[in-house]
Amino acid sequence: MTRNVKRNVLLNPGPATTTDSVKYAQVVPDICPREKEFGSLIQDIRKKLVKVVNGQGRYTSILFASSGTGVMEACISSAVPDNKKIFIINNGAYGKRMVEIAERFYSKERLVTYELPFGDYPNIRVIEDRMKKDGDIAVVVVVHHETTTGMLNPVEEINRIAHAYGIHSIVDTISSYAGVPIDLQKDDYDFIISSANKCIQGMAGIAFVICKKEMLEKTKDYQKRNFYFNLWQQYYFLENEGQMQFTPPVQVAYALNQALDEYFQETGEHRYRRYTESWETLIEGLRRLNFSFLLPIEQQSRLLTAVLDPKDPNYSFDEMHDYLLKRGFTIYPGKGAKKDTFRVANIGAIDKRDIKSFLKALDKYIREKNISLK
Repeated sequence: MTRNVKRNVLLNPGPATTTDSVKYAQVVPDICPREKEFGSLIQDIRKKLVKVVNGQGRYTSILFASSGTGVMEACISSAVPDNKKIFIINNGAYGKRMVEIAERFYSKERLVTYELPFGDYPNIRVIEDRMKKDGDIAVVVVVHHETTTGMLNPVEEINRIAHAYGIHSIVDTISSYAGVPIDLQKDDYDFIISSANKCIQGMAGIAFVICKKEMLEKTKDYQKRNFYFNLWQQYYFLENEGQMQFTPPVQVAYALNQALDEYFQETGEHRYRRYTESWETLIEGLRRLNFSFLLPIEQQSRLLTAVLDPKDPNYSFDEMHDYLLKRGFTIYPGKGAKKDTFRVANIGAIDKRDIKSFLKALDKYIREKNISLK
């Protein structure tokens, strides 16, 4: 017998609000993950993940029991040829995290970075100049949707320039996969990474890499810098044994499979439209309340908005967070952007009606605390 679960509207950038059907997909009979039945589930999930981004044929997917940071580490440690360099674009906390991961595996001489204040838009000319001048760069790494700021980085152009110089791409789509359109037949990224608990609307615990098969094949001869997170070894086991190499989060896999089915039922076009309508409602409402934004509208992802903190001494983020939390809404603090912000995401199993309810609660808080936003 099922029952409705208390619904919280998560306006943080993941884990996101899920449907009850995804939650209840985890309530299944206990099963050994080495059974063929479960192996078939994993293979179905792998195919569906590739289909979301139209990568059928040329691309494959590799699952890990981890957060998104795990697959970030898997790609950074596995996909760089011996004695070559990795080039990381860092304009947010997740670009910074990728640099910190790379520092564990590569010497200073093999790590090239382009560092900007969190909230600055990458300069394509600077990126191309670095690639052009350094023939030892083999891989460029960039975050698609940088949730530090809500910025959508110009990954299509970066990827195009990289390929012109014979450089492969790793694109962090953790917070954009299934949320904004990605078409691998057109976009042609070499490796993309994501996790189950963001725009695909599943549960935390599984992350994945989707990559070109020919690029993955090359990595088998690279130095093995990692044990658990080696891409080729995990792929080889999935392909030849039909299951994950190490113990998977069984129930989370069932939830992910359900979330994928619900994605295809909704369709990517309609999900993007729903997210966009929620974002437009959010922007309009925040403007009406006289809030300002960190980024210009044209740089925003339409998935998360960094809102400038009010200057009024009556304002306290923690107090506002707790006020809204009691009313069923979770918002997120800023994370090192060049100006003080709080963040509001509009991903997950929510729609513009939830955003309108959130805005009413926020308006009430501002009025009760007599906070000036002018």
